[in-house]
This record gives sequence, structure tokens and C-alpha cells, in this order.
Amino acid sequence: MERLSLARERIEQYETEGVHLSEEMSLFFEKEIHFATMVISEWDFVAAGKLQTAPVMELRQRNEALFQDILPSHYDQSYANPTVAVEKLGTYGKYLCALAAELYSMIPAVYEQDEEMLVIRLELLIEIIGMFETAYEERVEPELKALKDILYWYVSDYCEDVQARRIKAQVNPEKNLFHTRLECDLSDERYLYTYGEYIGDNERKMAEYLSQIPQEQIDAMARTWTEGYRIGFEMTGKDLSKKKTAELRYMIGFERIAKAAVKNLAEIGLKPTMLRSPSSLMEGRTFQRNRVYGTSPNPQFDFDHKEDLALFLDKNLVQRRIECLQSAFEAEKEHANQHGGPAVLETFGEASFEPKDKEEAPKYDKAQQQDMVVYASKAGEITNTYIIGEERSFTIMALPVPSIGANFKEVFAETVKLNTLDYKLYQTIQQHLIDALDTAEYVIVKGQGANKTNMKVMLHHLDDPAHQSNFENCVADVNIPVGEVFTSPVLTGTEGVLHVTNVYLNGLQYKNLELHFEDGCVTTYGCTNFENPEQNQKLIKDTVLFHHDTLPIGEFAIGTNTTAFVAARRLQIEDKLPILIAEKTGPHFAVGDTCYSHEEEVKTYNPDGKELIAKENEKSALRHTDSSTAYFNCHTDITIPYDELAEISIVRADGSVERIIEEGRFVLPGTEKLNEAF
Repeated sequence: MERLSLARERIEQYETEGVHLSEEMSLFFEKEIHFATMVISEWDFVAAGKLQTAPVMELRQRNEALFQDILPSHYDQSYANPTVAVEKLGTYGKYLCALAAELYSMIPAVYEQDEEMLVIRLELLIEIIGMFETAYEERVEPELKALKDILYWYVSDYCEDVQARRIKAQVNPEKNLFHTRLECDLSDERYLYTYGEYIGDNERKMAEYLSQIPQEQIDAMARTWTEGYRIGFEMTGKDLSKKKTAELRYMIGFERIAKAAVKNLAEIGLKPTMLRSPSSLMEGRTFQRNRVYGTSPNPQFDFDHKEDLALFLDKNLVQRRIECLQSAFEAEKEHANQHGGPAVLETFGEASFEPKDKEEAPKYDKAQQQDMVVYASKAGEITNTYIIGEERSFTIMALPVPSIGANFKEVFAETVKLNTLDYKLYQTIQQHLIDALDTAEYVIVKGQGANKTNMKVMLHHLDDPAHQSNFENCVADVNIPVGEVFTSPVLTGTEGVLHVTNVYLNGLQYKNLELHFEDGCVTTYGCTNFENPEQNQKLIKDTVLFHHDTLPIGEFAIGTNTTAFVAARRLQIEDKLPILIAEKTGPHFAVGDTCYSHEEEVKTYNPDGKELIAKENEKSALRHTDSSTAYFNCHTDITIPYDELAEISIVRADGSVERIIEEGRFVLPGTEKLNEAF
């Protein structure tokens, strides 16, 4: 509190007296000082309890003002835009742009009334201003290395505290950041503004819509969600009684469903944990928002700053972050061991976003990309050690948001129907698929029309076909809605071209995404998002391969939810579907880890009693000798829609061939009912 008082005093002095720098630098720092002053004012507003009493319109205006500079309508003039910052601030532009972005992470600190997290950011701004003022007074150019060092040590010094806070919020129910929000009057819009996230039309309209739905319907949606979580433990033979917490992940506006889910979890002995989406350099800012989050005020801002760490990342900082994560988990090891995993309420329908790849935005070089791969690998190992992979589970369910369009209510109702389809019917049909697939040595997948897919997928040998299977019969448990059979292919001999004319992955659109495979691993890749092929390759390496030079195929699946495919076409929302639903609307391949990552030794059985034996590939098998090379800590599904599909055929060891799908229609006996939706 003493440090905060001193920092406030210094910021107020700057606001009154200004800074003594060159004209352009003065404009930059005065703008950031004004923002800091506004944040401090918001701190006092929250501390005084005015969030509960202020008029709704005032809360809207205050929320809008905090994020105004990075909204699309202002971003072309913002110093948080790397193009603007580099143009106006020269060689210092990238670093000061990253500073401007980092200062936005003061907003969560304000609404959590976290003195330390606020003061370290105010001190960061004050230290950098001081560095520039000293150089100006001495009539010398500020040292770029000195600016870089300040940012470096800011991240290095405080990442331990930040990691500790996040791990506590993830696994310790006593450190739950948002449980009080679910106890608010959810019919009063004021509660939305207590999170410290940007609140737009999606959040307001979603909360308003759910407030009008009868409680029994809310309870039914929540029951579908949490039952999937419970059944996930049951189906895999994991002991749920050993767990005491589950992490709830949802978008702001869905609190009525989340509140009902908390009640359901309590019935099976679980308390909720919740934490917000990362927003800071120390957390590792990402493009895709998750955890508890609001709609992005500007996806291009998120995209521009997703690699800000590239400005100063080195191996020592990577090691420091790894050590901080280890320390954070060790401090909470008892709670971590009792944590069951996430229950995720995913959303879809946000406005389509085509990123602009800006030359001025920070980008990892090859060495840093490898450093980030190492960090992801080590972070995965540490997490799996404390939240034991073989003992945890998860569930994911998706619902649309109002920005999907004027037919939102119809889409919402249709999605609820999809989430509650008769899983027994699909289970029976999918068993016919599995029975046929289990006779195959490999599978052929070919596209038609503009789709150039031509894949050969090798399958594991079944030593005991009467009691073993390659494909899981996936119904509505952890992965809602129903509708797929999937396996982990053999990599050796798996080869060909995977191509999709248009696909959305993790919130980004890819045009003509094309991946080439040899022995199950990516060799070359491209898309047509940008005119420059190198930009296209970088986009894929950053956001599909996650900086790896290559990734293996971790999953091959056949989606069976033709109802979802037809509904999406009828409602014209194919480009809005989340992968959770999209993967059920055709065959799909996942690059990265298998579906059984860190759970290979857990015995899993299909409803017919057969054991699933295709739980690893040649990469994940390396866990026995070097786990750092066995896992990639990513898994991205790429779906080929039915109407781009010429055939899926099984080829047996004797050379005989049988079609599963032909020209987008199921032709295997016993699966014809799936065509009724068309």
C-alpha cells in the first residue's frame, strides 16, 4: 500500500506537470499517464463500492472509456498499435507499444483490488519515464538496451507472483476469483461490470436473453454440461471421489448456466475454481481467450501482441518461467492433486476475423520459437505431475452468442437440441462404423471438387479383434454433442495431402489450408490468406504448429452428426461453428498430441466391452525414454465437410476395399439413417 501511494503520487504529478521529452515522446507518455490516472480513478471507484450503486449507463461509459483506445474505431491512432508506434516512435516503437499493451493488465488488478498487481505496472511506467527523462536531460539518446532490460526484469522479477496467483486460482477453491459474481442479482446488468473485462453487446444481450429463460431450461442445459463431466470419469474408470475441485470456464453473460452448474458439481462433491483469461506478458498473452473472459475489444490488438515476449525472450527467462511454474504448483500440490480438470462452456458466433500480419509486430525468431516449444513441453510435464493426467478428466459444451446474427434465438434453440441428441441411437450406428473400420489395415480419405485431400491413414494391428478395437465410440460425455468415432493412427506409412477450402481454427480463418504428410508428420504447408507465401507459412507455423517445425497426426476421426452439418448450412453459420461441433460434421484430422495424451496407460473400453488399443503413436511412445520429445502440448482438429468429400474407404490386408462414405453420403450398411438429415 505504501508503494501504491507513492506511485499514485508520482503519476498525479506527471499528469499535472507533464513530462520533459521530445514532442512525440511526450505525447506518448502523456497518453499513458492519462490512462494510468483513469485506472487509479477506477480503483477508487471500485474500492468505494460504487459498482453496486452506480447507474448502469455510468458503468457502461466507464467500461467503454477504459478500453476506448484499442477499440477498432480508435486503433488506427493508438500507440498500442505496432504500426502506429513504430511510425511515430522509431526504434523504441515496438518496446513502448508492448508497454502500452501491458498497462491494460492493470484493469483486472483494479477489479480484484490487488494492490501488488496494480503497483508493479505503475512502477514499470514510472521507471521507463524516468529513463527517458534522464537521457533527455543529459542530451543523449536513451539506450534501447536499457529499455529492453527494464521490460525483461519486470517479467523475470514478478512472474513468480503472477504464476502463484494463477495456479492458486486454478486449483484452490478458497482463492476463487469469481464465485461472488455468481451470487449477484443476475437480472441486474451491473454485475457484468464487476469482472474488469470489456463488456460489449454479446455479454449484455446474452445475460438479458438467459434472464428470460425459465429456470428448468437453465437447469437442463447445466445438467447436460456437468453430467458430461461426471460421465467422463465414469467411462474411463477414473475415481471421481478423489477429486474436490473442477475449474469452470465460461464467457461473461452465461452466469445463470454457470451458477446452476456449481450446484450440480456440489452434488458430486466438487467445488468450483475460476480464473480469468491471461492478459499480461508474465502470463504469456495469447490470441485466443479462454478461462473466464469477455469478448475481445479488438481481436487485431490481441493478434498484434501475442508474441510481445519476442522483444526480450531468452533461454534464461524461459528457465525462470519454468521454475516459477514448478514453484507455484509445489506450493499448491495438495489442492492440485485433488483437482479434477476443466468443465468448459465454449461459445461461438463472434464476428469473423481475418488477421493482418503486421511487419512491425514482434515475432519470435527461430531460437525463440524453439524456446517456446521447450517451455510448452516443460509446462505440460509440470502440470501433468501435479494435476495427474491419468486421474483427471474434462468436458466441453458449446452455445452461440448474440453476435451470430438476427437468428440468434433460433440458432441457440437448435444448438440446445444438438447437445441433447439421442446418444443411444448414435452409439448403435457408430458401432457399425467401428466394426467395419476394425477390419482395415488402412483408410483412404479423398476430397472432391476444389478439395485436394488425398490421405492414407495407417491403423494399429489388432492382436485380438474379438476383444480389441482401434476406434472409440464417442457419444455425449466429455465431448458434447454426440457424433464421432476416432483413433490415434500409426504414423509410419500415413501420408498424403490434407486440404480444406475454408476453415476456422481457434478463432482464425484459413483459406485453402493445405498440409502435406510423410510417415504421419507434417512436411510442408500453406494457405492463401496472404499474397506472400512466407506470411502464410508463418501464420500456420505460429497458430497451427505452435512454433514446432513439424507435428504428427494425433487423431483421425469420422464425424457422424449430419444433423449439425445440415442445421449449420440451413442457418448459414458454418463459418461460426466451434471445432467442438465442426469436428462432428465430417472426417477430421488433428495435428499434435493424441486424444489420450498422458493417459496411455489407463484402460478404456467401448460400450461393447472391447478395449481401445490405439492410444499412442510412435511419438507418444517416446514418453518411456524422454517425455520432452513425446508430447507437443497442442491438438488442433481440421475438419473436411461432407460436401467436400469424395470417399472414405477401408482397405483390408487382403486388398479388399469397402466404402464408408461416397460423395458425402454414408454407404456402409447400418449407417444409412445418418443420411436422413440431408
